[in-house]
Amino acid sequence: MGIRTGKEYLDGLRDDRDIWINGDRIEDVTKHPAVCRGAHTLGEFLDRQHNLKYQDKITYLDEDGDRCATSFLIPKSEKDVQRRGASFYEWASWSAGMFGRTPDYKNASVMSFAAANAFLGKGETNFSENMVNFYNEIRKGDKVLTHTLVNPQKNFDLAKQGKFTDEVALHVVKETDTGIIVKGARLLATLGPTADEIEVFPSTLLKASPDNIPFAFAFAIPIATKGLKMICRDPYDHGKSNFDAPLSSRFEEMDAVVVFDNVLVPWERVFMYRDPLQCNVSFAETNAVVHMMHQVVCGKLAKAEFFVGLLCAMAKSTNRDKDMGTKGMIAEAMWIAESQRAMLFAGENQAHEDKWGNFVPLRRPLDTARNTMPRNYPRLLELVQLLGSSSLMATPCELDFSNAIADDVEQYFQVANLDAKDRVALFRLAHDAAVSGFAGRQCLYERFFFGPPAIMAAGYFDIYPKDEMIAKVETMLD
Repeated sequence: MGIRTGKEYLDGLRDDRDIWINGDRIEDVTKHPAVCRGAHTLGEFLDRQHNLKYQDKITYLDEDGDRCATSFLIPKSEKDVQRRGASFYEWASWSAGMFGRTPDYKNASVMSFAAANAFLGKGETNFSENMVNFYNEIRKGDKVLTHTLVNPQKNFDLAKQGKFTDEVALHVVKETDTGIIVKGARLLATLGPTADEIEVFPSTLLKASPDNIPFAFAFAIPIATKGLKMICRDPYDHGKSNFDAPLSSRFEEMDAVVVFDNVLVPWERVFMYRDPLQCNVSFAETNAVVHMMHQVVCGKLAKAEFFVGLLCAMAKSTNRDKDMGTKGMIAEAMWIAESQRAMLFAGENQAHEDKWGNFVPLRRPLDTARNTMPRNYPRLLELVQLLGSSSLMATPCELDFSNAIADDVEQYFQVANLDAKDRVALFRLAHDAAVSGFAGRQCLYERFFFGPPAIMAAGYFDIYPKDEMIAKVETMLD
């Protein structure tokens, strides 16, 4: 066992999963136009694990001689941390960071909990063996995971207090000999319809209160589990050609609300239960949050580099790259990319051993990167919009190069350094990256990727070593 092919992945999606899009239940996610091209893109990515050009970077041989994804590698040295980072970056580069939920993101989470599984034996119940078994099952089977963390809100004041209502929030309704039965909804499973399994972990905002015991759990189950359904948003893949929609035609990673209607979760798939405090600190205590940050920062670097390249290509096409104001505009994007690169370098090259005997990147630089990118990403889009201006709308479609108006298009859409077709292709790419519905979803995704910015910033403040800085001030006062 080990890495799968794209065909094996797609074949595995043809099951009895309950997926709803545009008012209809999908019979086969590998064929439905709203999600099939994204699934096939991911299948192509999985195929690259078998390509010798990429294999040494994105896979490793485990103790049994099975070839597994590098994102499952438990890091035992600084070199291992850097090796994982190189794999994360490689995966992200294939989509310029636009396919945000590649499997390596959740693999990092599963690896972290398995590598620190002793933490799962500290609560009222010991589920550490379950986590190790799940890690090996997912790693050896090369399964694609989605996840969901957030309970829907009915009352903002209650949610602010870390309380939930069983009218809408996912909760345990019953225990049986075979497992727990859960009911309610969760937000928001990215890649949900085309994943193999869903990891249902607790929000880190779960307060340690007896009232929250029914909401305190972590488990994973197949997407095709009876009683589980997904209600999807509007698709952003509108069936256009790769020329007309170069990003949305390939990288749609559908988001869905997940509804659990008395779903049975077998005990062997439960990882935490009835311990709100354990749930609340789980990501920090296992360092899962840092390993997931590592994958995220690698992806955001690839994304920022893409925008730098896009802006430079747009400016070069018309010789505008000689203009000082344009240079200054693009330099701002370069600063964003290089800041991401520097913080990634700092995190990887100051990796250290944690209390579980595993190596972990230094958190502070990665945490800084994940808190600044949600603020910087909208600016990257704005820079493309400002530079592109009306050219982002002067974009005839691919068919216009072979119909009755082809001569007009060829003549009137050329620019100094590109013929008409190459110019239109470039600016259609810019439109899909910064103006389209796909672009708007990407922006919203970046704003709230790890959570509400205010909460993330407050958390950053709380763990920052403030006393060291205050001591410097006190030294000056003395």
